[in-house]
Amino acid sequence: MKQISTLLILLCFVSLSAQEEEKTSGFFYKPSISVTLTTNENYTIANDEDETFINPNGLFFNNTIGYQFDSRSSVGLNIEYDHFLDQDLNFFPVYLDFTYTIFDFDDQVFVRGGYGTLVDLGKSFEDGNMYTLGVGYRAFDDNFKNSWLIGFDFSRRRFGFRQTEKLSSFAIFLEFMLF
Repeated sequence: MKQISTLLILLCFVSLSAQEEEKTSGFFYKPSISVTLTTNENYTIANDEDETFINPNGLFFNNTIGYQFDSRSSVGLNIEYDHFLDQDLNFFPVYLDFTYTIFDFDDQVFVRGGYGTLVDLGKSFEDGNMYTLGVGYRAFDDNFKNSWLIGFDFSRRRFGFRQTEKLSSFAIFLEFMLF
């Protein structure tokens, strides 16, 4: 009898602890993809060459490991690979970012900013520093745990001899945040 009551108490404890609640703080992982767009200078209306008016200029692949302090603020360590097609430039930024929710309803509208370094991984990669500013929309899943993020980022990279060369980009991002 004592073993059965111990087993029932253990089962009740496990079932109560297994119930998912809205998660407002803790560690998260966030993969993302971004693209910068540019206009095609050679585009003409009714062209016969299947050219488009807007073309991609850069592709960015990002991985973020971070910590969310509460429902409004978080900090993340970003490791990213950036490739600019027209300029044939590669960057490997490693940077910290801070995200703050400005409108907190069922879904959220947020702003974020980050600063870091461009890591020199050899001849194909530029070294220097960068900063980024962004705004976006965060939509949660049914249990308010994981979420999709979409928005815009402005980034500025300084690189080259004494970091005199500059490259700015305006990107559209899509991210998935796993809590």
